[in-house]
Amino acid sequence: MNLAERQLYEEAFLFQTRFLRKPSKLERFSKGVQQQVNRRIPAKFHQVITSAMKTIVESTVSGTHFTSFSVVDEHLSILERNELAKEKVKYYQKTATIEGIGTGAGGLFLGMADFALLLSIKMKCLYELACIYGFDLSQKEERLFLLCIFQLAFSSSAHRKKMMKVIDDWDTSREEMDWYSFQQEYRDDIDLVKLFQCMPVVGAAVGGVANHQLTGHLGDVARHVFHVRVFKQNIEKATYP
Repeated sequence: MNLAERQLYEEAFLFQTRFLRKPSKLERFSKGVQQQVNRRIPAKFHQVITSAMKTIVESTVSGTHFTSFSVVDEHLSILERNELAKEKVKYYQKTATIEGIGTGAGGLFLGMADFALLLSIKMKCLYELACIYGFDLSQKEERLFLLCIFQLAFSSSAHRKKMMKVIDDWDTSREEMDWYSFQQEYRDDIDLVKLFQCMPVVGAAVGGVANHQLTGHLGDVARHVFHVRVFKQNIEKATYP
């Protein structure tokens, strides 16, 4: 392992610690505001996000959307994979930004439709990142792993700790996923910012920026998670050739 690779892995392990720390006062305050806002959001919004999450989970578990994704060259180094992954995240950020501007400019109904569209973009981003890092999406457990990454990126502090443990132990023991908590955590995590996207005038600007940042955040989380997993697998191979 060269110096650049070591730094990449160290960065990934350091990145993980942010998911294990206690929530700050600002985060706890934001969570309280979020809960109050949720109670004022029309029931239609909650129905849209619940339906979209259900569709994403079912398609991921069944593998119906993975025919066009295949594992990238297995001989690439982790540094080369990281550069490919960053470029792929930028591509999906641009896609999400354009989509967010378009639906945000359309007001309430298109803003609601953005929930499902953005979910699809995020999952496609995860699919491609998994392939870049050499994971075979024809295997159901690898598809489920992507849903774990998704939950890690978009959930409360308490749930992030739980998902971090599931991810750390993934190659040795896998837990049954709580899909209800999955959609609940995601909805609660992004409802506030996406609600502003449905407002007149500011919706387009908010939609574009929010989608760009949310997709970039997911990409960063995924890259670091994959780096840690690849590192652990390499250690295991070296220990038990």
